[in-house]
Amino acid sequence: MQQPKALIVGSGLGGLSTALRLAHLGYQVQVLEKHHQAGGRLNQLKKDGFTWDVGPSFFSMSYEFDELFDSVGMKNPIDFHELDPLYTVNFAGKRGQYRVYKSLDNLAREFASIEPDFLKKLDTYLAKAKDLFHTTEYPIVKNNFDNPFQFFLQFTKVPIKYVPMLYRSMWDELNRHFKSEEVKIIFSLVAFFLGATPFNTPAVYSLLNYTELKHNGYWNVKGGMYQIVDVMMAELKKRNVDFSFLTEVTEVRSKNGQVVGLRDQHGKIWKADVYVVNSDAAAFRGQVLGRPQFSESRLDQKKWTLAPFTIYLGVNGKIDNLHHHNYFLGEHFKEYADDIFSRQTSPDRPYYYVNVLSKMNDTCAPQGCENLFILCPVPDLRYKSNWDDANALADNILEDLGKRVGFDIGGNILSKTVWTPKDWESKFNLYKGSGLGLAHDLNQIGWFRPKNQDEVFDNLYYVGASTTPGTGLPMVVVSSKLVTERIIKNHQHARTLQPDLQAV
Repeated sequence: MQQPKALIVGSGLGGLSTALRLAHLGYQVQVLEKHHQAGGRLNQLKKDGFTWDVGPSFFSMSYEFDELFDSVGMKNPIDFHELDPLYTVNFAGKRGQYRVYKSLDNLAREFASIEPDFLKKLDTYLAKAKDLFHTTEYPIVKNNFDNPFQFFLQFTKVPIKYVPMLYRSMWDELNRHFKSEEVKIIFSLVAFFLGATPFNTPAVYSLLNYTELKHNGYWNVKGGMYQIVDVMMAELKKRNVDFSFLTEVTEVRSKNGQVVGLRDQHGKIWKADVYVVNSDAAAFRGQVLGRPQFSESRLDQKKWTLAPFTIYLGVNGKIDNLHHHNYFLGEHFKEYADDIFSRQTSPDRPYYYVNVLSKMNDTCAPQGCENLFILCPVPDLRYKSNWDDANALADNILEDLGKRVGFDIGGNILSKTVWTPKDWESKFNLYKGSGLGLAHDLNQIGWFRPKNQDEVFDNLYYVGASTTPGTGLPMVVVSSKLVTERIIKNHQHARTLQPDLQAV
């Protein structure tokens, strides 16, 4: 039998993971990438002697990477580093700074003065989150659904006591367990990892507190997060996977319910037996396939995650009061969270996250220097389309950060790069600059999320954050497993190559 071919559009983590699985099955794999290098949002920027991770800086559920490499017959080659403390949270004013430890005893000492009986309350809260996580992990999260009845059938396996958590917010759930405003804010930060706020994130996502504090913790990679891409690219090249960069798909050609080719911006036609899109699953259907149900007006009505405003900074000197992972929060938390999604101007007192990779990897900055990655969640381009004030917002953040860490950042800048939501949209095809794609509202999860198999073309599939199961590095790896299972189930050439579903 002639070796079947798979064409993957996009080389984000979902595309790379799917390429690895399909190459292991025996496919000839070709990857097309719009950007000049692989990685998607999991990318790298080099400038002026500094190196930055462009997007994600840590992750949970590290075992999903173990599953990926085990499924293709190899040991996980990536050097992971477990974080403890996980991160530092800096409040404005007199609220102070708190270090969030995975060690619950250390965490209890950190919160002793603001939350009496903290460990007892935390045990109750995490026990519930643990049960919810393990109840939903396989029947709902790690599952393909062919119709809504399958989805609702799996939902019936979730204990009825958790149904109210679908309808109250994560903040409401935290209110049921803790008194301290600081503790509630700190535990609600995981909602921002989903690109949302705790006031509009369903309480079921409190299970993420279990994953960060007890289940698996947070991890990053020795040498920087882009090592994940470097390692996977090296392995894919060993397996004869071809890459074509600066190549953007602009048209899908079809015949008799099948895709027969993809046209790029230069007019070249790329052909394969199976096509997997690692671009946004909703936006691709609208912008490239022209589906009315995914038109711009329809997409704008969906709920999208916050957009990233990012600063990549090289600084002369060492900043002692900055740790590896840091959150800087202002006052009036709820008012800020309620306003941030739809405001049409930049925030006056922005909340932001700072990652300092040079604290753990001295090769990413010249000797005696620091590299800072600063992320400020802002509205997507539906609400704020004009970013002429980008430099003013960056200066505002840097001035605030300098005051709070006691370091003259502005006077020691050696390198500075600012990306607005417009840059994120243009570089990585993120719809309206939304950082993590579609949000995780109840009507945008499971069966209600854009499917990983196309509705019209039976050899066109999707992988990544905006299809099932959702956003975040481990979920994207799971997404690659789910789409590979679809391909094996639906195509004779895949079953012939690898009949054992457990192999993927």
